[in-house]
Amino acid sequence: MRIGEIAALVGVTPRAVRHYHHLGLLPEPARLANGYREYGIRDAVLLARVRRLTELGLGLDEVRDVLAEDAGRELVEVLEELDADLARQEAVVRERRARLAGLLDAARNGRLIAEGPVSPELAALLAGVGELPDSPMAVKDREILTLLDTVVPADERARLMGLMHEVSASAGQVYGLLDALVDAPVDDPRVEEAARALAGALPDGIGGFELPAEGAGGLADVFFAELAPAQAAVVRRALVLVSERIDGRGGRDGRDRD
Repeated sequence: MRIGEIAALVGVTPRAVRHYHHLGLLPEPARLANGYREYGIRDAVLLARVRRLTELGLGLDEVRDVLAEDAGRELVEVLEELDADLARQEAVVRERRARLAGLLDAARNGRLIAEGPVSPELAALLAGVGELPDSPMAVKDREILTLLDTVVPADERARLMGLMHEVSASAGQVYGLLDALVDAPVDDPRVEEAARALAGALPDGIGGFELPAEGAGGLADVFFAELAPAQAAVVRRALVLVSERIDGRGGRDGRDRD
């Protein structure tokens, strides 16, 4: 195979092949009498390996390290690993297409929400909520749910959205209490009132959903950064109250503790 042929076979450009040669990721093949490179099956397998590793997010220096570890492996081992990589990619594509199918159906029937593509669980939750009340906190709450929908693992996301379906009808009243605290100090007596109202609106199961620890630059920091200090104090206090309520009922699983 010539350089254009191997590039087309693997799905890269001839320029990329030359770049990999320059970096030492792809050894120079034998040349014909006319000076053209002549590539074989092992060259194609190695080039495909480089492509797959870069698609999986590895930098070229990391790819070089992986390829060095591959030295001496049987061709069948490398091919099997490539096949496994492709199978994983196929699974990802199937999951994305399944999610897209739900979004397409919602869009075609006028049910796609303003926040854009979201999981079926969040779409169902927001559809049940209906129109947003005239509340900045309500808008922020929906934005936070959309963020959680994106960054929380699928199993946790499904559980969280299921719990949100159980939020009591009084939750809408909490928005007004939180809006009133936007400029308040954290020791404002209304913080406790709002926290008790929020805790009363939340189901017991929310106590088992824990944000990553604060201070590590993770999800908890993003979550609380969106809230005013007094509002953040309400949420923290409400979660404590929910935990205390669960403990008073005999534990998270509803059974008495020894």
